[in-house]
Amino acid sequence: MALINTAIKPFKATAFKDGEFVDVSSEDIKGKWAVFVFYPADFTFVCPTELGDIADKYEELQSRGVEVFSVSTDTHFTHKAWHDSSDTINKIKFAMIGDPTGEITRNFDCMRETMGLADRATFVVDPEGIIQAMEITSEGIGRDADDLVRKVKAAQYVASHPGEVCPAKWKEGEATLAPSLDLVGKI
Repeated sequence: MALINTAIKPFKATAFKDGEFVDVSSEDIKGKWAVFVFYPADFTFVCPTELGDIADKYEELQSRGVEVFSVSTDTHFTHKAWHDSSDTINKIKFAMIGDPTGEITRNFDCMRETMGLADRATFVVDPEGIIQAMEITSEGIGRDADDLVRKVKAAQYVASHPGEVCPAKWKEGEATLAPSLDLVGKI
């Protein structure tokens, strides 16, 4: 997987958002930060815990100019049914993209071909449509929305501060590094 620093591929799909079916495309994110959260399937076990966790951070992400899209190979109809039947999923305000053909999932190189399901994968995309961060875990390992927010903040910081980088466990407001010859061997 060599997706870091590559442009996302164009896509069009139907999503369930705010009680409606809406068309979404790669054009919708031009000029904006975006997070794509792929997960295996609706009506499962780890997936609602993750999506609920992200739903709890959605307002904070929105305040940073970040749009969130969850994606599975289920249809937008299935997303609506899950949204209507689960208290956890009901709190989701971001677009839940249906990808029944798997085109978007394959575009992000996270399709489990033998199953027709997405891997548990997250991508942070900058306003130019370039992937700045990604995480893929096995099916039984849930992701942490707090760490996702931290990665978004770091990606936004680095984008707005050329020549600086964020060290491990960096949190907004903490010291960064300015890579240089003087720093080699000093950390």
